[in-house]
Amino acid sequence: MIGDLSNKCWDEDYFLSQRPEVLNMWHTGKEVNLDEAVDYHKAMPYMKNAGRILAKAKEEGRTCVAFRGGVATEEGQIELLKFLQYQGADLLPATCDSYTRNLRFDDVEKGLKESYKQGRSMLNGFPAVNLGVKGCRRVVEAVDLPITCKHGSVDGRILAEVAFAGGMTDYNGGGICFNVVYSKNIPLSVSLEKWQYVDRLVGYYADRGVIINREGSGALTGTLVPPCISISIGIIEALLAAEQGVVAMDISYGQGGNLIQDIAAIRSLNELGDEWTQKMGYKKMSLTSKFDQWMGAFPYDENSAYGVIVLGAATASLGGAQQTIVKSPQEAMGVPTKEANAGGIKATKQAINMMACQKMAEDNKELKLEKTMIRKEVNAIINKVYELGDGDLAVGVANSFEAGVLDVPFAPSISNKGLAMPIRDDKGALRFLNHGCLPFDSEILDFHKEKISKREKLANKKADINMVIEDIYAIGKGYLVKY
Repeated sequence: MIGDLSNKCWDEDYFLSQRPEVLNMWHTGKEVNLDEAVDYHKAMPYMKNAGRILAKAKEEGRTCVAFRGGVATEEGQIELLKFLQYQGADLLPATCDSYTRNLRFDDVEKGLKESYKQGRSMLNGFPAVNLGVKGCRRVVEAVDLPITCKHGSVDGRILAEVAFAGGMTDYNGGGICFNVVYSKNIPLSVSLEKWQYVDRLVGYYADRGVIINREGSGALTGTLVPPCISISIGIIEALLAAEQGVVAMDISYGQGGNLIQDIAAIRSLNELGDEWTQKMGYKKMSLTSKFDQWMGAFPYDENSAYGVIVLGAATASLGGAQQTIVKSPQEAMGVPTKEANAGGIKATKQAINMMACQKMAEDNKELKLEKTMIRKEVNAIINKVYELGDGDLAVGVANSFEAGVLDVPFAPSISNKGLAMPIRDDKGALRFLNHGCLPFDSEILDFHKEKISKREKLANKKADINMVIEDIYAIGKGYLVKY
């Protein structure tokens, strides 16, 4: 055991005993009344619930369109969301600012005052905690679609309390993805425990008939993350959440760029997620899949950027994702305008609608091979995580990062070994130049070596770190692999 870390579901009395300390983190915590919040959710329009919309999309074989976006004031957020609601979005965001993510609520307050003074947002997101339950509800009630609280916080406890009481029905992140990707010095045992609180809060609502969807963040660093890593972590976070009573969750995957591999990854995510939750006894868990459009370097030219966006949209549809997170043509230039976001949404919707009647057959030879290898890699990783935790998944996660069995390329956390080095093969699919300590057998390792060797022959040079750097910037420069 690592301290008191355990994957055991929190007893309700213990959970409730932790809440006063959390709610006292900022004065708006006093606005949260769980019983009243449950009643508020039950009175909301049926399809303003994200979990219901995503479950319906899965049933109908449809891909929803969502995006990221947040500004400092209630008025500004309402204006943004109303505008993009009418541009065709299916789910709406309240993406929080950096101060909120880091619990710097005094600095948020200064930013809010400055925003009102300047007449424009002086924060890079929506300060849900400072605006409180009333502020969140004002935004929720102003639109017709569900709102997802997006952030990036290692400690998302008070944000979850305020966001849920404020009527938001989707919450992204997790104790793994929002630690190793966004932080440097915070132990995994700390972040896992903070997120057990969040998931137990979601479970508390679920016990009373209110479904709040949990959304993974599988793009991770967004930099050449091979499918097996994001899918393994996504499934593990779903299993951790399910133990605390979460019954609806997105597992997500970030676009790599190779069409066949990305389709295989989305389909494998759906299949393996269901298999693992059922295998571990979480029969109530309903999983959906989310596909993040390319999270790496984007072209500066807006017309070129639309090419990346449309490829992502087609991939999401062919893969069968229940939602895709849209990028904008201004991705390379900073925070996009609402008009640029609308452009990304419209381009994505157009491509998805055109792909709706088209499918890629499961018996496609390359697709079958990619799915087979992803399955072997993911199962090898998750089985080893359970082994290193002696059956306790939370302990296994902490031990696995220490051992390098879980390893996210280019992540800043000191808990992350950083030995696994990705690279593209001759067709742009993501492989391992160095697998580090990932628990792969010779069949898996030989597969990666063979794929990389094909690129070496075509490029007439050795695969090395310079080639990796080239791959990181390739899409932004207009290609996937170049000879």
